[in-house]
Amino acid sequence: MGLGIEVAGLTMTYGDLRAVDDVSFSVRPGEFFGLLGPNGAGKTTTLEMMEGLRVPGSGSVRIGDLDPRRRDTDLQRVIGVQLQASSFFERLTVREQIDTFAALYGVPAGRGLALLEQVGLVEKADVRTEDLSGGQKQRLSIACALVHDPEVVFLDEPTAALDPQARRNLWDVLRGLNESGRTVVLTTHYMDEAEALCDRVAIMDAGRVLRLDTPAALVRDLDAPVRISLAPGTLDRDAAVALVGADAVRESPAGLELTTRDPARVLAALAERDALAGLAVRGASLEDVFLSLTGREYRS
Repeated sequence: MGLGIEVAGLTMTYGDLRAVDDVSFSVRPGEFFGLLGPNGAGKTTTLEMMEGLRVPGSGSVRIGDLDPRRRDTDLQRVIGVQLQASSFFERLTVREQIDTFAALYGVPAGRGLALLEQVGLVEKADVRTEDLSGGQKQRLSIACALVHDPEVVFLDEPTAALDPQARRNLWDVLRGLNESGRTVVLTTHYMDEAEALCDRVAIMDAGRVLRLDTPAALVRDLDAPVRISLAPGTLDRDAAVALVGADAVRESPAGLELTTRDPARVLAALAERDALAGLAVRGASLEDVFLSLTGREYRS
């Protein structure tokens, strides 16, 4: 079973900037926990204080009974860390790289090869790391973080440079880790990723936690309308406007989009008119929650 994490009153300032402002939350043993927020929200700084890579200005972190600020060998054995920017030993092949990480932890070399297979890098085992693509380096970084079979795994935007296939395959790896009892803490800008993987998420902005709950509960609390898209030619605009329960109708080359807070009534009315072919229904998502809480302006 993975270890629980207690974060209490974390604060970090850089001059006049309060990057992390009195952040507190708990991560349950074996939980898949997400830290979400726009650029500059304080996610990575919070994560680095949890990992022991950065000393808090104030506040504390406990991973089980361990204090990350001490950076002792007991802590290093139980946590695995994948950073946003990865650095590897120069002029080593992929196989040599992961075998070196394994040796640092006293892990048999065969473990490294098994992880390369999990992240889809066996065919690149004899390629030097400097010749890998950005996505391949990202996958190698994750394999190195897992080589000693840690109880707690910290992942900072692990799929940022991955193509869709590699991203979905990595989701399977991360789900497997969590299902085996590991505690996983993830930061990501992909809301679908957080919605698919995380048991709970904390949405941060300006160094503070704005909301913390399960993705499903956050979406329910938003109380957003449902959008129903109709294929072109399915129903004319006047008929759509006349539907009971349709709050608004928008027309585009892709067809009609109906907005409603009573989707059951609208769908029943469409069924009576034999207008269900090509229909798509979209409710609110975690992305809608994120934008509602943090706004839509660009962040540098």
